[in-house]
Amino acid sequence: MLKFKVLDKYLIRYYLSTVFFSLLIFSMISCAIDFSDKVQSIIEKPCTWKDVLAYYMGFVTHMASLLLPLYTLIGVVFFTSRLASNAEILSVFNAGIGFNRLMRPYLIAATAVMLLHLAINHFGAPIMNQWRLWFEHTFVWTDQDKGKTTNVHLLTGPNTKLFVRGYNKNAKTLSGLRLEHIEGTKVVSILEAESARWKAEPNRWEIPKYSVRTFNGLREKFTQHTTPLDTAINISPSDFVYYANQREEMTTPELAQAIARDRGRGLPYTRSYEVELYRRTADAFTILILTIIGLAVAGRKVRGGMGLHLALGIGIGAAYIVFSKFTVSFATGGAMPVWLGMWLPNIAFALMAWWLVSRAQK
Repeated sequence: MLKFKVLDKYLIRYYLSTVFFSLLIFSMISCAIDFSDKVQSIIEKPCTWKDVLAYYMGFVTHMASLLLPLYTLIGVVFFTSRLASNAEILSVFNAGIGFNRLMRPYLIAATAVMLLHLAINHFGAPIMNQWRLWFEHTFVWTDQDKGKTTNVHLLTGPNTKLFVRGYNKNAKTLSGLRLEHIEGTKVVSILEAESARWKAEPNRWEIPKYSVRTFNGLREKFTQHTTPLDTAINISPSDFVYYANQREEMTTPELAQAIARDRGRGLPYTRSYEVELYRRTADAFTILILTIIGLAVAGRKVRGGMGLHLALGIGIGAAYIVFSKFTVSFATGGAMPVWLGMWLPNIAFALMAWWLVSRAQK
């Protein structure tokens, strides 16, 4: 059983309070900047104060999901630099406690924050993002839908291919419908209809008139039907709606289902979904690495004091963000495997952490 000494409790309490204080301060600053950017839309559009409150709850959670590692680094550098300036770390070393022992409470607290970040990334932020993105799509950026509604080709099953000439989002109707059933490498039947109307879940569509062509070797049979057909087609209106950031409102199980579904349909969104899936775990582990870097950088008393330490910490955090943006772009574009693009910054900065620890004041 892990026993906490007085030093452990002191540093863990100091760590957590400073990190969450940094989170609070930067969240308030972010909300103020975001509100000044959206205040005109909030005033002009028919949104209620409850909508605005729900939006900013989602906004704060989203910012924490993205930037908690950076907030952690700044918090660690801030309070460690203060300990060094007050000669508290030097006193710890003079008492015979080594640097590795000093890291233990830091890593314990960092692990707690990392687990919180994992929960936020995989479940908390996606749920809260549903409110945030609904608000943005409804009241702020109403023209951000990138979904394709003309000449749509997709697979609705392992042996079924769908073509839609056009989709009306307001009326929820298809036009120019063509449904091909394939066995092996041969088309065995084709259903064609001028229109189809969405009825209800699960994926129910009504086709007023349609024709069916079936093939048996060189023989073809053609039939026309005027009786409305109520049938299930493995598509829904949501398949014609796509926002660039809609992956942010899916929990991890939903994201995994979306990746499997879109892979089966041959849709082009799966790589960005995979990037988001790997990012949620890789970002959380960044907290451990940046905690070690922050301790190694700020644990030595220098002439520049806290100002120099904070400048170094912010510079390291900025370098990490820039590097991660590059690797995300390469991973999204297919220049490298997705898992490597998400974990490469952690690997590089883990090597930096090892080098800094090897040269840190002992």
